[in-house]
This record gives sequence, C-alpha cells and structure tokens, in this order.
Amino acid sequence: MIFAEEQHRLDEKRITLRSARLDEAQMLLDYLKAVTGETRFLMSEPDEIHYTLKDEEQFINDNNQSDNKLLMMAFVDGEYAGSCSFEGESGSRRKRHRAGIGIALYQKYTGFGLGKLMMQRLLEEIKNLGFEQAELSVIDNNKRARHLYESLGFKEYGVLPNANKYDDGTYSDNIYMVLKF
Repeated sequence: MIFAEEQHRLDEKRITLRSARLDEAQMLLDYLKAVTGETRFLMSEPDEIHYTLKDEEQFINDNNQSDNKLLMMAFVDGEYAGSCSFEGESGSRRKRHRAGIGIALYQKYTGFGLGKLMMQRLLEEIKNLGFEQAELSVIDNNKRARHLYESLGFKEYGVLPNANKYDDGTYSDNIYMVLKF
C-alpha cells in the first residue's frame, strides 16, 4: 500500500511521512543495522541482519503493492529518521480483523513526538481499512515505548517471560498489547 506523502511540523522540525521507494533499499538496510545496534529494545542484533539489496527491494515492492500492509518512512528536516509498519493477518478469516505493528527510530529522533505522530497516522490507516484491532509487542523495560502505546489506547494482554536472551546472558520479557477500534 502506498502512503501518500504528508508534511507535518513538530518542535520546529519539518516532518515528511511517506512510503519507501526502490532507490532507498540500501538506506533501509543501513538503517536496520544501525538501529538494532543503538538499543536492546528491538528484536535482533546488527550482525543478524543478513538481507540483501534484492531482498530489501522485494520488501519495499511487497509493501507498496499490498492491500493489507504498509511501510511508512519518516524524514526530519530531510534526513531519514525511521519507519513504522503494519501487516494485516492473512490466511484464516478468523484472523483477518487483526493488524500487527512495528516501529523503530534512530535514537537521535526520539523524545519529541515523532513516534507518536507516526503511530497515530498508522493507526488511522489501519482503522480506515476496516481492521478491528492493532497488536504489538514491547520489551518490558522499554518504559518510553510502553507509555506511548498506552497513551494511544493500547492495553496489555499478556507477558512472555524471558522472551529475549541477550549476548551478556541477561533476559527481557515481551509485553503484548492490543488496541481495539
């Protein structure tokens, strides 16, 4: 699905939201490797990112041509800041009312409302497409993200203990959250 370009202002910054283009595949690969190294709150380590340029181009095409998934990119004053996405459940009719959400930003672009803006716009798109609920998971000690999701109306519905094991031997839980429209 294509997300038409939008312009916003936040904290005196010019924000552009739009879908990805094929010529941005390498930028997206570099971003994925960078953001996974900036925080323990994402689902993998940088050395686990093995996508090729062709894989990323296919990912962009799949998102842009789909009617039940969307990749939204954010730019702050012209610089790439991060992305959020949703993918509707497919297969059984029993699951088609649900959409899974993900978001990741470079750390330097957190803390001034960009994530909230992106999530609000993504949730509007999901709701307008007729999905009945949005779902996500968040690492238990990611307090800022949890606060954001709760401010948007998400409710906790479960915990998977020790869902993530880090290289240093420590663990974190996954908190599962849902927003019903």
